[in-house]
Order: sequence, then structure tokens, then C-alpha cells
Amino acid sequence: MAYKIVLDAGHGGEDPGAVYKERKEKDDNLKLALAVGKLLEENGVDVVYTRTTDVYQTPFEKARFANEAGADYFISFHRNSGEEPGKYNGVEVLVYDKKGIKYQMAENIVGALGELGFKELGVKERPGLVVLRRTKMPALLIETGFINSEKDNQLFDEKFHEVARSIADAILGTLDEETVETPLYYRVQTGAFRKRENADRMLYQLTDQGFPAFILKENDLYKVQTGAYLQLGNAVNMEQRLRDEGYSTVIVTK
Repeated sequence: MAYKIVLDAGHGGEDPGAVYKERKEKDDNLKLALAVGKLLEENGVDVVYTRTTDVYQTPFEKARFANEAGADYFISFHRNSGEEPGKYNGVEVLVYDKKGIKYQMAENIVGALGELGFKELGVKERPGLVVLRRTKMPALLIETGFINSEKDNQLFDEKFHEVARSIADAILGTLDEETVETPLYYRVQTGAFRKRENADRMLYQLTDQGFPAFILKENDLYKVQTGAYLQLGNAVNMEQRLRDEGYSTVIVTK
């Protein structure tokens, strides 16, 4: 199946997004969106861009554009910013809710970027964002590190092509799940509970400690898992970190 994906470079024109020193978020967003789009196009995806130059569109215009294009997915590129330079770092992906294929794609993107050295902040629900609420197709917003973090900027710049490739591969891998072959992602499970409140308790504890944890409901069980890694070695490293904190763990592929 041929997919059509709208790639949105956040901000633009008179809206620079977050600014740090001479660096403007809108420029990083456009550079990455174009690089990821090129890789997707090379793999047969029909890519449509909300912008390819330095112009401004409202979030409502972006959502309407994607809907009118009849896209299968909408992916928006952004960079985060903290109130104090250097206080925060890491990548996260925002979704309307943690359901369906968009959630799986978001998890895969976070895990792929984590393998490059970014701190994994996980997948978060942001139902109030226009581009996630008004789009009719699965939609994601990628926060590719903090623009006022020297560590994240160094990763973004020095590993730029790897960042673009990792995002593209995570997208393509998720699309393959709907068609031919399911890519294998390793996760570390710390518990499986029949009561949601017990799973929530462990989830809160893990996230408070900085682990990219989430809950997966499967049959009658609420499974608490951490990470989504293409390389088994990265899952083993995460498992060791969790065991050092006193958790009982098992590596799973679902």
C-alpha cells in the first residue's frame, strides 16, 4: 500500500518558535522535515509538506491542509525549550491519545532517537493541540530535543543525518506493521497487573525516576513496560538500570 504523509515543519515566517542565542526553532524544524521527507520519498512514500520555505501558517491551516490532502498520517516537527537554558534535555512525541497506530509510531520514534543518545522523555497526550485535535488522520508532534540544551543541540547537529534516518526508519517500520512484516522492538517489562491502580502506581514511580515507561493493556492485564529498542543490547542496558533500582524485569518483544 502506498502511503501519503504530511510533514509539517513547525512555526515559520514571523513565528520563529523557540529561540536560543542565534538559533531559531523554525529553521531546525524545516531542515529536519525536509531530510526525513527525502528518505521517506526514497522508500515509496508520497510526502506532502505544509511548508518548504520560511512562511507562516496557523495550526488550523496546517490541519485543514492535511485533511484536504487526504493524508494517511500527519507528522509535525518541533524542538522543545525549557525555562532555564541547560536545565532540561531529551526527546518526546506528543499525540492526541495513547491509542492505535499513532501511539506505536510515537513510541518507535522515541526509542529510535534514544538509541542515538537523546534522553527518552516518552510519549505524552496533548489533546488540546490543534494539529493533533483537528487532523482527521493519525497525527504526531515530535519534540527533537531542547533547543536551549547544548547537549541536545550537539546531538542534533553532529548526528543530524542519523536523527533523520532514525525517524524515517521508525515511521517506515511502523507502516510495515500494517502490511507485511512487523519490526522487532525490545522492551523491558517491570510488572503485569490485573488492577489498573497497581500498574499506575508502578508507572508513576518509574516516570518519577526518569524512566520512559508506559502501560500496555493486553487481555486482562495491565503491563508496565519501558523503552522500545531495535537493538537487544540497548534493552539489556535498560534492564540493568532498572534492576539496579530494585525492579524485577523481563525483556519482551510486545
